[in-house]
Amino acid sequence: MGRQLGLRVGLQVVQTVTCSRFGTSIDQGLFQDGDVVIGGLFSLYYKPPAIDHDFTQLPDYKSCTGLENLPLQYVYAMVFALEEINHSTTLLPGVKLGYHIHDSCAIPLWALQATLSLVGGDSTSCDLPVPLVIGGDSSVTAKILSRILGPLSVPLMSYTASCPCLSDRRQFPNFFRTMPSDIYQARAIAHLAINFNWTWIGAVVANNDYGLMAIKIFQEETQGAGVCLAFVETLRRENIMSDARRAALTIQASTARVILIFTWYTDVRELFLQLTKINVTDRQFLASEAWSTSGDLLQNPSTSKVASGVLGVAIRSSAIPGFENYLRNLNPFRRPDEKFLREFWEKMFNGTESLERVQNLFTDTSQLRVTYNVYLAVYAAAHALHNLLSCPDSNSPPGNNSCSYPKHIKPIEVLQYLNNVNFTTPQGEMFYFQGADIPAKYDLVNWQNTPKGQLKLVLVGRVDGFDLHLNESAIQWSTGSSRVPVSVCSESCRPGTRMATKKGEPVCCFDCIPCAEGEISNKTDSPHCERCPSEFWSNAERTACIPRQLDFLSFNETLGITLTTVAVSGATVTTAVFVVFLYYRQTPMVRANNSELSFLLLLSLKLCFLCSLVFIGRPSVWACRFQQAAFGISFVLCVSCLKVKTIVVLAAFRSARPGGEALMKWFGPGQQRGSVCLFTCIQVFICIIWLSLSPPVPQPDFEIPGLKVTLKCAMASVVGFSLVLGYIGLLACTSLLLAFLARKLPDNFNEAKLITFSMLIFCAVWVAFVPAYVSSPGKYAVAVEIFAILASSYGLLFCIFAPKCFIILLRPEKNTKKHLMAR
Repeated sequence: MGRQLGLRVGLQVVQTVTCSRFGTSIDQGLFQDGDVVIGGLFSLYYKPPAIDHDFTQLPDYKSCTGLENLPLQYVYAMVFALEEINHSTTLLPGVKLGYHIHDSCAIPLWALQATLSLVGGDSTSCDLPVPLVIGGDSSVTAKILSRILGPLSVPLMSYTASCPCLSDRRQFPNFFRTMPSDIYQARAIAHLAINFNWTWIGAVVANNDYGLMAIKIFQEETQGAGVCLAFVETLRRENIMSDARRAALTIQASTARVILIFTWYTDVRELFLQLTKINVTDRQFLASEAWSTSGDLLQNPSTSKVASGVLGVAIRSSAIPGFENYLRNLNPFRRPDEKFLREFWEKMFNGTESLERVQNLFTDTSQLRVTYNVYLAVYAAAHALHNLLSCPDSNSPPGNNSCSYPKHIKPIEVLQYLNNVNFTTPQGEMFYFQGADIPAKYDLVNWQNTPKGQLKLVLVGRVDGFDLHLNESAIQWSTGSSRVPVSVCSESCRPGTRMATKKGEPVCCFDCIPCAEGEISNKTDSPHCERCPSEFWSNAERTACIPRQLDFLSFNETLGITLTTVAVSGATVTTAVFVVFLYYRQTPMVRANNSELSFLLLLSLKLCFLCSLVFIGRPSVWACRFQQAAFGISFVLCVSCLKVKTIVVLAAFRSARPGGEALMKWFGPGQQRGSVCLFTCIQVFICIIWLSLSPPVPQPDFEIPGLKVTLKCAMASVVGFSLVLGYIGLLACTSLLLAFLARKLPDNFNEAKLITFSMLIFCAVWVAFVPAYVSSPGKYAVAVEIFAILASSYGLLFCIFAPKCFIILLRPEKNTKKHLMAR
């Protein structure tokens, strides 16, 4: 009930207002009667009158001046389309379409006044209201008119309003447009930036819904594509001089070489003038449809250097067959009632001349953009009326099976049929509405220099919905060449490096950090480096993973040759000592210290020297098993001999005391050999169990970084290796303890002293070996183990046998029993 009452009151207000004339008389518009009359609103004049702040009086319609040529072309595009439809035998046959066209002077209040006049009927009789209005040349005006016409269900069809907000059917259910939403042009420009790898872009936008919404959509569309805004400057029309100056200085100071401009052409004109003053001519501008085809800017010589190379999105252009001839044949003498045409004629000629050779925006039909939108709007209305007046047809809305008559058409019926309109235009295009919108189609245009020094508009691509079709080779950039300008905050990171964002700066500003060893990046501007698989390593450029090279301690390298030489030398010296002892075996020096154990010790030392050679060369399954067994058994044999020698010294000393004669009987040569054999067999038993259950195996050591990976004998069982070393250490420590106890025995030549020194060196070497072995990388761990073997072997050899050989060979006078037994 409340809604019905509100609607009734609204209608009453409308009728009351419109019938009070509102100052819109018959000579202040363009009118043609018909069976169905379509309303039209256009901004024909650009000089509004001074508006009295007393809002009880609306401005006089006649006082708006400054007739513009291009909007006048829009008016006659509507008239041409209606006359074309009236002559058609297939579209609305037998139905004559009329029109009531008014000027709004780009003032929303004036547009509202004219609209109320149209929907209320004739200003005197208040009948024949128009069922549809083509108009709303700006988004602001369209929103106001749509809200006013909404309760009356009168469709409003705009040819230029592009605000995305108008797509909301809940707020604007009666709104339609033949102009795409700004969402699509903002997306198209975003795709251009991504396509040309422009990651550092400046933006200058109108400080209103048009500019702010566009930059928001641009940012959303480029999010994740690495595009950043260097700055965003806003322009207000009321402060355009100062705002344009500030924006020009920002552009000059910025490192961004590509500038996006979303504002009106009048604002751009002032901005370009400011840029010309400070000689900024090397920027690449991206244009929105509001100024991308502006003839005023194209033909302005003072800004041609700044504007050269502009790349922009433009309202799509299409030809209208016969329209140019129609315009050039217009004459106010044949159309005496058309006030706008008469005023245009007087401005052009002051006489009876013809438009045949006139070249201006009114007669120029080379690129019909908004004009074509007006043309489409008329055809959309005509097809909706055609379907409505067809009794009934397949395009009828569900549940509508009745016939309508031209004189009784209701706006809500036209609204219903507009929602379902679907037809092929005279140009062969499919036309339909998706809610309030039509499928987005744009031209991509480029401002190019001509030989005469002027700029011309060149079509270089098209936008169809979300698809971008671009002929890059046809573009002339601001630099004057065909090379795409570069606009980045930081230069691209080459392969082998990664991007590292600078603290406090946008993601487009970064440093290029070389990848670490073992990591690669094989593409430009890689955000991170990827680690190579364990079997691979990075090349020197850090751009590819290459197979790692197997490395081991070989006989051919310097370290291998050195260790081999030292080992062979040790074995040779040991052999020489063996020969000396063998030759002088009957002398007291050799016989006094258990020659049998001495020969066995020399044999074990030779084995110790030679077993180090097994560690050099490429590891194999049997080499890994043999080297640890040879090492462990050789050293146990060596230390066992020393331990038994020490026990013999202690036993001999004890047996020399009263009551100790039987001691040597219990530890004679047989027991000595048995002890050595027992100690050695324990190690053999440990090695057999270890090598049987979990032997070392050759295995690349991928844990060590580097291109070369060491092939080593991996200890499958640390316990086994620890037992081998531990047993050697146990024997060595007990030998050291026994030798230390026997070091002060009163013999002139006490072998226990030599064993003490030798075991001290032995233990020191192997205590130092453990941390050195663990911390050494790759093949150097093997070298450390060989060094420990050789150092301990040389220590034993020289500490025990060097003094004896010195006496045997150089002091033979001391090689006597008397000298050895002296106290």
